[in-house]
Amino acid sequence: MAEKKVRFEFEKENKNSVRYNEIPEEGMPPVIGSIYVQKWFAGNSKKIEITIAKVD
Repeated sequence: MAEKKVRFEFEKENKNSVRYNEIPEEGMPPVIGSIYVQKWFAGNSKKIEITIAKVD
């Protein structure tokens, strides 16, 4: 099972969610791009990190 940590930084705030843009590794294309996280969880975080696991 391969895992990858993907980092994101704050882009903008909407009514109920916060949009984050991926910070791609140098020389690599984005894995996800943008992600929306609900405000109740995101709080005031300017950066988040998500771990993705391939389970084939």
